[in-house]
Order: sequence, then C-alpha cells, then structure tokens
Amino acid sequence: MLRRELPLERAGRVIRIAEGRIAPGPEGLLLQPAQPWSAAMQPLCYWHDEPVALALDTCAETHWPSGRDWLARLPESYFPLISTALQVAAWLNDHRFCGRCGTAAAPLDAEFAMHCQQCGHRNYPRISPCIITLVTHGDAMLLAHSPRFPPGRFSTLAGFIEPGESAEEAVHREVFEEVGVTVGRVRYFRSQAWPFPHALMLGFFAEAASRRIRIDGVEIDDAAWFMPSRLPQLPPPYSISRALIETHLAEVSGQPRPSAATT
Repeated sequence: MLRRELPLERAGRVIRIAEGRIAPGPEGLLLQPAQPWSAAMQPLCYWHDEPVALALDTCAETHWPSGRDWLARLPESYFPLISTALQVAAWLNDHRFCGRCGTAAAPLDAEFAMHCQQCGHRNYPRISPCIITLVTHGDAMLLAHSPRFPPGRFSTLAGFIEPGESAEEAVHREVFEEVGVTVGRVRYFRSQAWPFPHALMLGFFAEAASRRIRIDGVEIDDAAWFMPSRLPQLPPPYSISRALIETHLAEVSGQPRPSAATT
C-alpha cells in the first residue's frame, strides 16, 4: 500500500505536521485532500497509488493528535505511512543547515537528501539502530519500568547500538547494564521503524542465566519477573515491545504465534 520511491507529480494528497503532531483531514484520517503542491512541500511516497507530500507547519493546533495518538487510533496498516511522515519531518526540521560548513541546505527532488551548494555535502534522513529485547527465564518475562513511562507500565529492555558493536553484542551489554542480568542464547525476532524520532528497533528474545536483578537506577527504576498469569500494564499494541510479549505468551501457552505484521 505504500511505495517509497519519490513521486514526480506536483499534486496529490498532503500530510501536515508540526511539533510531532499531524493535522486531521476532513475524513477524520491524517491525509488532506488532493491539491497542488507548493515548492515548500516534500514529496513523500505513494499511498494506495496516490502521491503524498509532506507539509511542515510552524505550530500545531491544539486538536492535532500526536504521532502516538494516530498510531493508537488507526489500523496497523497505516504504521509505515505515519512512521515515514514523522521521520522525514524530523529530518527536515533538524537538518536545514549543512553539518560540515553551516550553509543553508536545500532538499533534492530525486531522493531524500539535503544538499549543500557551498561544499557539496549531502545529508540523508538519520536512522538510529536500537535493540529491544524480551528477557525470559522459562515462562517468566523480565519487564522494566523507566522513569519516563506512565505509572504502572512495564516494558521490554531497549537501547542504542554503539559504534563498532553488533546488534547481538548490544543485547548482552544493554541487559547487563540496565538490570544486571547475564543472558545466554539470543534469538532475533523482527524489526520495526520507530519514529520517535528516528529509531529502527531490532527485536530479540534473550534467555537469562539467572533471575537475579540489579537495576541501574537511572534508565530503569524498577524491574521484576512476571508470569503469564500475572502481568502489569503493558506497552501499546502497535509497538514491537508488545509484539515480543504477545509472541512469548502465545509460545508458552501453545497457541499459534501472532502475525508477523507490525503491531
């Protein structure tokens, strides 16, 4: 439903974004009616064979839902469109000037690139690889609470991959740093673009060597082992963290595994 090659058209549907919020269209969805595109709009993609451009507004109206709100209210098939729009909007806002010489940069028509006429440097949308891991010990799951989470919500462990580090090495390091647990076998699950603001989450399952927990007290302020019969408030259904949890619950209960589609 979404094709990522940039359209050559100069008219079509529009997504309006400001401050991480997306303007609702007249249909209650996030697409504005078809219209001519101004020079300030960024061609984005084809959605159901309709060309779509991105329009950056200076400020959001109070009734505009946030990106997370849109993800929660729309079917999961919209995730690639919302993710693409949010990540490209963040890139356009944050890279208006050349990172090498400081000259104002201009977007190119043929690709997602900001080009500096002064020194020739090109800047592309940033993608930050992260690992997100469900640590298990038998049926039990190790879930943690971050100070930035709502009260009572526990989730899987996550962190950025550091320079020179493989994804598997990052799993071992992040789990040990955040909760003091050594993990053995690591199994890849799947990935998910996470547009807050530009992460690519690589999902893993990891088996703990023991249940001893020692939280770092900074990124994690609480962590515990949870059995399938007694769970805390979980992350939202559209997140890969929730998909990891639901997949483990299905496996230990003997039920069919959830769909591999983004949830």
